[in-house]
Formats: sequence, structure tokens, C-alpha cells
Amino acid sequence: MERTERFYKIDRLLRDNRSVSLERFLEVLSVSKATFKRDIEYMRDRLSAPIIWDRELRGYVFEKHVEDHQAYELPGIWFNQSEIFALLSMESLLSQIQPGLLGQRLDPLKQKLRDLIEVGEYSVDVIKNRIKILNMGSRSRSIKHFEVIALSLMQQSQLELTYYVRSREELTKRSVSPQRIVYYRDNWYLDAWCHSVNAIRSFSLDAVRSATLNSDDAIQCDVQELDSVLGSGYGIFSGTDLFWAKLRFRPERAKWVSLEEWHPSQRTKFDEEGYFILEIPFTEEHELLMDILRFGPDVEVLEPPSLRQSVLKKIIQMTSIYH
Repeated sequence: MERTERFYKIDRLLRDNRSVSLERFLEVLSVSKATFKRDIEYMRDRLSAPIIWDRELRGYVFEKHVEDHQAYELPGIWFNQSEIFALLSMESLLSQIQPGLLGQRLDPLKQKLRDLIEVGEYSVDVIKNRIKILNMGSRSRSIKHFEVIALSLMQQSQLELTYYVRSREELTKRSVSPQRIVYYRDNWYLDAWCHSVNAIRSFSLDAVRSATLNSDDAIQCDVQELDSVLGSGYGIFSGTDLFWAKLRFRPERAKWVSLEEWHPSQRTKFDEEGYFILEIPFTEEHELLMDILRFGPDVEVLEPPSLRQSVLKKIIQMTSIYH
């Protein structure tokens, strides 16, 4: 009998009886006294089970009403894919936080998270060795000015940024009103109202070279306005002019692409020849262009002509390298 199964039997015995003697537990569980003691201690310490020894009844009981103990919950036999991904992702993120003001406060949270991930007799380290989450294409998580940016966000104060624009390879000075911090594709971004251009912009935090608090109050943008600018089209870098891309994937690739969600408002269908047609809104083509190119000859841009021309231009530039 595995440990998780013993937990359920202990729980059921305590729920079905006024009290349960040690001898009864050993008989039902077919374990030694030492093993049983370890199980009880684990349920108390790690699962917050309200199990006590009642001297008058000379047996184990649940303290008062077990339903009142909201922290007590038996481990599942296994997690589904979204649960295990969420737990392992949180554990991975927390384990990479550098020692600082939150270090000691996060330690109990880290331990609780490890307790949740553990299933029966399988430790979190064993599970992590069996299930890996690979964050590919991520940039360095060493964000030097994260604390200042987060503080300005909470205080609703403006920020003075020195920001490196990679496309132009230049440093720029920006006065911004922070709106929210976004974790996207394994990288951190700041959505803010940029006073320099009087528009909503998204800034990659690893490109921030300096950040200084400003005494002026930050302008607060409406959430719907933020979403309309930054969330209406494909990807995180968006604008106000909305276009629709129409992509056609070869039948061989369609089996996989048809299961993906590129955008909440996407439109999909299969044509008569088995090609998969995907239509998605976009406002800025750069990120979409990169994702289209990764499918190589398995995808064709049907619309709009401007996006089709951009893909063709990239392909010509790529082929010129190999001549």
C-alpha cells in the first residue's frame, strides 16, 4: 500500500468513527508502528490535518469539525496538466528570486508550494526530474530596477527611465506613468503611459538602464484602454490600427496548429484540401512575422498583402545569406 493510499484510509477511518485506536490503524494499514507515526506526523505538519490523541477515548480523533479546517486537504493522486504546470512554474520562479527584503517571507511560501507538489511518497525533486518545464528563448532574469518600478506602480507615481532601444541601438530618456507589470513569454514588461510620446507603450524591463521615482502622481489609464491598445492584436507589442492576418498551413502541419490558440479572437477552419486556415488580428507585424517564419514552407500568408510582402522580403534576405 503506497503512502498516499494510507493517507486516504487514515482520513476515512477518522471520519467514520468517533475515535480510532492505534491497534485498529495498524491492522487496517498493515504497517509498523513507526511507519504509522511518521504518516500521522506528515499529515499534521505538511497537510495541516487536525489529528489529535484523545486520552478519554484512548484513540485518535479529528479535532472538533474537520470541515472547519480549510487548510487541511489530502494530496491528489495526481495533478492535471494545468495544475502541475502552474505549481512547477511558480516553484521555478520563486527559486530564482535573489535574496532581499522578501527572502525570509517567501521561505514559508516556497515550502508550502513544495508540499503541494509532492505526491504521496514522491518528493518534489523526484517530480521535477521527471517533469521538466523548459523556458526556451528567455532573456536574463536579472532585472536591476524591478523593485523601483514595482514601487512606483504601487505608489502610483511617475518614473524617469533611461531605456535602451535595441532596434536603433540608442539610449532614450522617458517619463512614464506605470500601469501594470506583465510576465510574457518568460520575460518581464512594463505597460505604461509614456509622457514623451503621449501614448501607451510596453517596455522590456531588461532594457531599462536606470529608473528613478518622480514626485508627480502617475496618470491612470482605463483598463479597457490598455487592453484595446496592447491586447487587441497578436502579441504584446500592439498599436491602435487593427489588421487581420490570414494564414494557410499545409495539412501535415495543420494537425498541430489547429490545436493552438494564437489569439482569443482568432477564426479557424479547414478547407476542402485539408489546409488549415487561421485568421488572427494584429496591430504590429514584427512579433507575428517571427512566428510565421518559424513554420518555414508549412505556412503561407494569404492576407494582407503588406504582411505577405514583409514575409517575402525576409525570405529573400535569408536566402541571400546562403548564396
